[in-house]
Parts: sequence; C-alpha cells; structure tokens
Amino acid sequence: QVQLVESGGGLVQAGGSLRLSCAASGRTVSSYRMGWFRQAPGKEREFVTAISSNAISTYYAASVKDRLTISRDNAKNTVYLQMHSLKPEDTAVYYCAASARGGLWTLSTAYDYWGQGTQVTVSS
Repeated sequence: QVQLVESGGGLVQAGGSLRLSCAASGRTVSSYRMGWFRQAPGKEREFVTAISSNAISTYYAASVKDRLTISRDNAKNTVYLQMHSLKPEDTAVYYCAASARGGLWTLSTAYDYWGQGTQVTVSS
C-alpha cells in the first residue's frame, strides 16, 4: 500500500505563488506515474498535471500550463507542484495521486492511490 500526504496549501492573493508537496510512504513510488488533481466546490475533480516515473515526461491541463510546474524527487519519495500567477479560479482542494498500472494520464480512474488533499484558496 502507498500512503500519500499533501502539504503546502493555504490562502494566497491572486498573482501569488504556492508550492505543494506530496510525500509518499509505505513503498517507493519511483516507478509510479504521479499526478495532481483538484476539486473546486460544486465541481467535479479535474486533472491538473502528471509526471512520468523517470520525470522525463510531464503533461498539463491547458488551464494551468505555463503557471504550474510538477516535479519529483524519487530519492525523497516526494512530488511537488510549484504554482505561480495564481488566479481565484485555481481555488480548490488539490489531490496527489499515484498510478502503478498506466492508463490515460488525465483520468482519475487510472490512479491507484490518493492523498487526502490540501486546500488552496486564492483571493482576488
């Protein structure tokens, strides 16, 4: 089993920055694809970004591209999400996810393990 714990969320003004972390435990996730999803109040969970196990490939939702950057440190079993130029519409609970079996990067059903989420609130 893999446990994922997100941290780094908080309240920030529009235009500001935050860095989210996702620490994995239970087993190494170095061979897993890792992703970030988010869910805003009253909306469905949506894909944000994902990174391949070797960190060579990344993929971003159009709404966050050029503002958010995913990275990973396999030695620390941790994934990061650096967020810049935040907008009020980025307000959501952000979830870290791990995929051991592949599948479409953007589908939540392709991920096997999930964290509990961390709240990001961007004020205007």
